[in-house]
Amino acid sequence: MTVNSAVSNQHGFKKVRLCMTNLIALYNEMASSVDERRGADVVYLDIVEASDTLSYNILVDKLMKYGLDKWTVRQFENWLSCQAQRVVISGTKHSWEPLTTGVHQWSVLGPVLFNVFINNLDDVAECALGKFADDTNLGEVADAPEGSSAIQRDLDGQEEWADSNFMKFDKGKCKCLYVGRNNPIYHYTIEANWLESSFAEKDLGLLVVTKLNMS
Repeated sequence: MTVNSAVSNQHGFKKVRLCMTNLIALYNEMASSVDERRGADVVYLDIVEASDTLSYNILVDKLMKYGLDKWTVRQFENWLSCQAQRVVISGTKHSWEPLTTGVHQWSVLGPVLFNVFINNLDDVAECALGKFADDTNLGEVADAPEGSSAIQRDLDGQEEWADSNFMKFDKGKCKCLYVGRNNPIYHYTIEANWLESSFAEKDLGLLVVTKLNMS
């Protein structure tokens, strides 16, 4: 399966793409800005239950747009249509219900299909973008209005992407980390809500603080 080069920004569920490669790809430019005594902003985004709310219909459309033949797409459709779940409480079993959304991360196909689904998230990004599974980060030098405007345009684009794909961002978990000594502290919005600022954020096991010290 071949998709466009934007998938290179995805570091989750991919061979030779690890937590470390994701961190280096995003923070290398941010660290250079701090060394030059410039301000930079890093925005941490979280999609609500991304793998569980992935729409089968939209996924199939994307598979077709990426050029897969009808027979291959039909195989994926058959696999997805076999998904069902039920609730068991104290031995009482409820009836099976077919699923129309979500892929299992522990399956073989699930992570691949998830990457395909969020691949075009890169199409709306001007800033440095890092993706590890459903964790998405934006970074940009923001000591001038041009940089902060680029970040806000990216946030607007991410919001439009989420709406068109029937997903939502967890606004309580979306934060902005202002790094560098000369950071003017611009404020950003997503889904009509101001992003909270943060002095430190945990990113794939590392605690990142405003001076870009990591532990």
